[in-house]
Amino acid sequence: MDAAGSQVADECAQYAGQYQNGFITTQGGNLLCSKIIHLITDNQVKSLVSKVLHECERRMYKSVAFPAIGTGQAGLSSAKVADEMLDAVVEFARQKSVQHLQTIKIVIFQTNMLTDFYESMKKREDSDSSTTESWLSTFKSFFWGRKQSPEKKKSMILEKKVDLVTFQICGESQEKVEATESWIKNLILKEQFENTISDEAIESFDETQISILEDLQRGKQVTIQLLNKLSPPQIKISGISRDVCSVSLEVQEMVQRIKSTEEEQSKAELLHNLVEWRYPGSNDSFVAFDKLTNMQLEHAKMAKKPHLNVKIKKKNYKVDLNTLRATDDQGKTINLQRVIKDEGK
Repeated sequence: MDAAGSQVADECAQYAGQYQNGFITTQGGNLLCSKIIHLITDNQVKSLVSKVLHECERRMYKSVAFPAIGTGQAGLSSAKVADEMLDAVVEFARQKSVQHLQTIKIVIFQTNMLTDFYESMKKREDSDSSTTESWLSTFKSFFWGRKQSPEKKKSMILEKKVDLVTFQICGESQEKVEATESWIKNLILKEQFENTISDEAIESFDETQISILEDLQRGKQVTIQLLNKLSPPQIKISGISRDVCSVSLEVQEMVQRIKSTEEEQSKAELLHNLVEWRYPGSNDSFVAFDKLTNMQLEHAKMAKKPHLNVKIKKKNYKVDLNTLRATDDQGKTINLQRVIKDEGK
């Protein structure tokens, strides 16, 4: 109140007894803000924070800063206050009707309280890590500003994920500020990990794989970089250790599926140069099966299987591999051809 000045004190005296919803609003006075919301503490921290957030949205304020409410003269536990304040912020942030309030800050001067707020945030992240849009991403959008809608992505370019975090540290001395800065950096480094996957198959990633990578990046606390201009191409995954590990496994499975598909296509191409299976077309002509189906038919025959189910012109057929006759679901039968190609052709 002393820093705000006598004008604010006079306003408080004027509005005393007229407060509604547990607070009164005055001008910012000498403080670097446009308004000050004065709370009437009743130990219901979550309710008070929620009311203030909705008041800010109603008045179309863009930002608000809270102290650690109730940890002073009210004597409330900082861990309890952290949980209640963050509960209120998360519930508010999840409301689709929020349009104006973009930044929420909690200003903590007491170093010992930082751990309680950090643990409260981490506990929520752990409990909600399986959700499609993680709690932390919703939380960050309010504490560190909402991100603008990304521009339309170009084909084959992975959308960049940037979550900027600003820590404002106030302390009694430069030494204490630097110690707190070092403590925060150590906390961040303990949680961070990076893994790089290099493979030629990454060059074959198309829109389907890019979409999967973007979903992984949105759903996990990781940043994924697609470095497809390197030789061999690379995918770099960085972020929280456990998420980096799980995402790395999924990316490796994607790479393996690409390699398996390419290997099958290569085998099918080689076999097609040796033998070609055909089905009847128009005007007594015959049409070659696609190369993968061609390989399946030849492998089944070499394995001496009696039958194989295939699709011909989007219809299901059962092929007798001994007579080379195919029968559809209505009992209609057609003759197939198996042509051995000459080496000179």
